[in-house]
Order: sequence, then structure tokens, then C-alpha cells
Amino acid sequence: MLNACTMSLRSARSLERCMSSVVELPKFQDFGVKNEPILGYKQGSKERTELANELQRASGVTEEVPIVIGDENIRDGEPRFQVMPHDHSRKIAKYYYASESTIKKAIDVSVRAQKTWDKTPFEERVRIWNKAADLMAGAYRQSLNAATMLGQSKSVIQAEIDSAAELIDFYRFNIFFLKENSKYQPISEDPSVTRNSLRFRGIDGFIAAISPFNFTAIGGNLAYTPALMGNGVLWKPSDTAVLSNWRIFNIMREAGLPPGIVNFVPADGPTFGRTITASPHLAGVNFTGSVPTFNWIWNEVGKNLQVYRNYPRLIGECGGKNYHFIHPSADVESVVSGTIRSAFEYCGQKCSACSRMYVPKSLYEPIKEGLLRERAKLKIGDPSDFSIFTGAVIDDKAFARITGYIKNAKNNPKNTIIGGGDFDGSKGYFVQPTIIVTTDPLDKLMTEEIFGPVLTIYVYEDKDLQETLSLVGSSTKFALTGAVFAQDKAFLKTALEELKSTAGNFYLNDKSTGSVVGQQPFGGGRMSGTNDKAGGPIYVMRWTTPQSIKETFVPLRDIDYPYMRE
Repeated sequence: MLNACTMSLRSARSLERCMSSVVELPKFQDFGVKNEPILGYKQGSKERTELANELQRASGVTEEVPIVIGDENIRDGEPRFQVMPHDHSRKIAKYYYASESTIKKAIDVSVRAQKTWDKTPFEERVRIWNKAADLMAGAYRQSLNAATMLGQSKSVIQAEIDSAAELIDFYRFNIFFLKENSKYQPISEDPSVTRNSLRFRGIDGFIAAISPFNFTAIGGNLAYTPALMGNGVLWKPSDTAVLSNWRIFNIMREAGLPPGIVNFVPADGPTFGRTITASPHLAGVNFTGSVPTFNWIWNEVGKNLQVYRNYPRLIGECGGKNYHFIHPSADVESVVSGTIRSAFEYCGQKCSACSRMYVPKSLYEPIKEGLLRERAKLKIGDPSDFSIFTGAVIDDKAFARITGYIKNAKNNPKNTIIGGGDFDGSKGYFVQPTIIVTTDPLDKLMTEEIFGPVLTIYVYEDKDLQETLSLVGSSTKFALTGAVFAQDKAFLKTALEELKSTAGNFYLNDKSTGSVVGQQPFGGGRMSGTNDKAGGPIYVMRWTTPQSIKETFVPLRDIDYPYMRE
């Protein structure tokens, strides 16, 4: 074939013209990536002073947060307010619910903007994302952290690892993964004759990003990773994370993202859900939240399949019933420290928080003593006090749900509260870290997601190790995170296989929380979600519809095949 091409072209210039391609692939400047350093906030440090000043400023105002569609600010209906969970009489943001007609308007704007945005070179998108990450790491770091501390009741360190480090990591690592994924190109056996290429396209229509309260960074990832890949987005932030999410939205505008690519649409959940799932332009849903809500969305999409222009992509992370399984050979202090942090940091409101624990009888007493000793040290209060361990749970609904489980435990003879059990919602939604021991491994405390500072322990006889191990996967519908503590390497190998399907993020001799972008891509299976591994290279590919292109430089002259001429 090359000879035929060469023979038909009598000069090097002609050969060059023959091989000239009309397909332009991204030309990324090669770059590396590393995780954003976590600042220390020690007494007298610059970051501590800056954060304290921003907390004082932000707590003294109620910030106006409009709906934003394209470059238009909209205020539908009566205003609503985001309050401080630890002091619910204080309002920090005034926002509005988008009506059905406003949501439809956002869809129209997003669909139109996507067509132009998808033509924007990846190099330009990377420039915007890099600028945004730099702004988050620098000028707006403490603005993000303060909004997260005040609005979502996170301690200093929990805000820093979320609204600073993880958020920045999502932006920098996602463009790194985009660059690395773009390096793959299909085989072209002879590029002078035929060139094969693959390019990433946005999906025709719009993506609905529905983000949770518990991680500011998740909001930024859910809304802006689809946008990075060429999509238009409707972003519905959680009512209890409006202010921190508004910070991200404005940073992206300052970084240069054109209007209409991501539209900021706080809304009533059912109204938003009904409107997006009824639209023929729905191309995908990027969701973090409860199983019932995700199931409802999935069901509605299924009922409306004949309406859509695409099969909508449904990406969801729905929480879990995360476990710590303790082997008789485990290091007790490691178990105690890891479990206290996993179960009670951020009031147990991390998707990955440990809420059930299996402890061998031979280690129960030292583990119990250690847990109670450390639990007694935990200070609960206003996050503006830098000495607290954790703040309040997010709102009145969470307070009622969590305390309902505690009340039930107090009245159930199978369960014994050995630590905590107190709560007070008069000023803030405070629930004391609570440790319960149950004699029933299938009690609802061991099987249902509570999403609060409640840890339940089941003590097993050492001889029943294998039987108890089997309960981990059979007693609940979730499979998000889990941890095994053991010094016995043979058992660790056994657990690695036996518990393979029980957790999307699995830890050996470490707590079940604390996944880091680029280090432990996050997501679980079963009813914990679709396991698309946010923070890893797969995630960005969920938001593109790739196109394979075959480009031929030598005209086809023959219709028959050589063997037919013999």
C-alpha cells in the first residue's frame, strides 16, 4: 500500500499532502501532578490568622445567593436561608428555589451552550481549570474553608482536607487524567495511507449534577468534571451547602469558564427531579445522596426512555454501612485510634464513616477501654473554636433521624449504650459520639445507614471467626468501605478474598475513611453506588462519548479483490 501511494505521488511534497490530516488532536504540554499539601493551622501561623479573620467576616453577614442561568441572576419566589448547624438561629446565606419554568430555562441555556463549549480546545479548558485550582489554593482558600466550617459545621482540619486539598486535587488530577487518557490513540498500521484516531466529545444535551452537603469538594467534582469533558451542566447544590458551593461557582467564573456551561440551580428536590427526567435533552445524572433518591431517579429515567435523545448516564454514590473487622491478632491502639477517627470525625457524616465493628471477645475489654478513654476526650462545639474535634450534625432532619436510633437503642434489651447517648438540639444540632454494644449482629444498628456519630459493636467468640466474617457481606445491602485490622498476614490474605465484594474501598490496618484523590479512587458497589471511582482516571471517561475516526489518504480505485482476478 505504501508503494502504491509512493508511486502515485512523484514528490516529497505530494507525499506530505497525501498524509496531511484534518483531525486535530489535543496538544497538551506535558505536566505532572501531586496532591495539595494540607496546612497545619498551628498557633501563630499565617493560615490560622487568615482563616480566623474570614470566619469572623463571614459569620457576620447573610450572603445573597441567586440562581444563575447563563449570565442572568434570578430570584424565584420566597427566599430561603442556610443556617449554621451549630447555631441554627444564625443565617449565613439567603437563596432561592428555582421553579419548574426556571429549571426548563436552565436546560435550554445549557443545551445551547454545550454545542459551543464542546468546540473549545482541551488546552483552553485545562488553562481554566489550572487557574481555578490556583485560586482555590491561594486567594480563596480560607473563603472556601470558612464557608464549609460555618455552613456545614466542619472543624478546621476537616474543612482543610475537603474544601481546600480535595477540591484542588479534583481539579488538578482530573486534567492530568484527561491528558494521560488522551495519549492512547488507535493503531495506524501505515499512517501514510490511513490514520486512525480517537477524540473525546461532550454528550449532546445536559448533565444534572446533584451534590450533597457533606463534602464541598464533591460538589465541585460533580458539577465541573462533566463540564471539563465538554458537557453543559445544571448544578443543584444541597440546601445545606449552598454557600460553599456558591464559592466554587464564582471561582470558576473568575477563572474564565463561559456563562451557561454550568448553571447554578438550587431547587426543591422533587421539582428538580421531575423536570430533568422529563426533558428529552437529559444526557446524564451525576449524583451523591441517598439510595431512595437515586432509585427514584433511575426509575423515572427508565419510564421515560422513549423520550430521550441519548441513553442518560446514571452515576451515583449512595453511602454505606461501613465496617471495621478486628482479628484477634490486631494491634489494639491502632484499632482504637482508627475507629474513633473513622466513626466520629465530622459527626460520622462521611460516606465512608465506620458505623459497625466486629470485635473478638479476646480483645473486647482493651478495645472497649481504649474507645471509651478516647471518646471522653472529644470536644464537641462551634467550629470557630479551633480546639473542637467535631461540630454539629447538619440539620433538624439528620438530628431527628440519628437520635431516633439512639432512643431505640435505649429501649432495646439487645443493645447497651456504653458511651455517649446524649443529644441537645436547642441551640445547635449536637449529638454526642455514641458507642453501643449489641448482641444481635443483624440488629438495624448493624445493617442500616445512620449517617451520624453512632458506632455499634458486635462481640464475637474467637472460635466463630469465619462465621462472623461471612456476616460482613451478607447482613447489609451496602458495599462502600471497610477495614480489617490484623497482624496475621495469612488472615489478611483470607479477608482480602472473602470480603472482596463488600467494599469498593478496602483498607488493611487502616481506618475506613480518608481516601485521597489519585491515591485511593473512591466508590462502592451494590447499593452504595455505580462505583465510577472519583479521583481516578476512569471517572473523567464517564463524561465523554468518544468518537473513532478513520482518515484515508490514498483514494480507493478498485471494487474487486485481488483473489477474484486469478
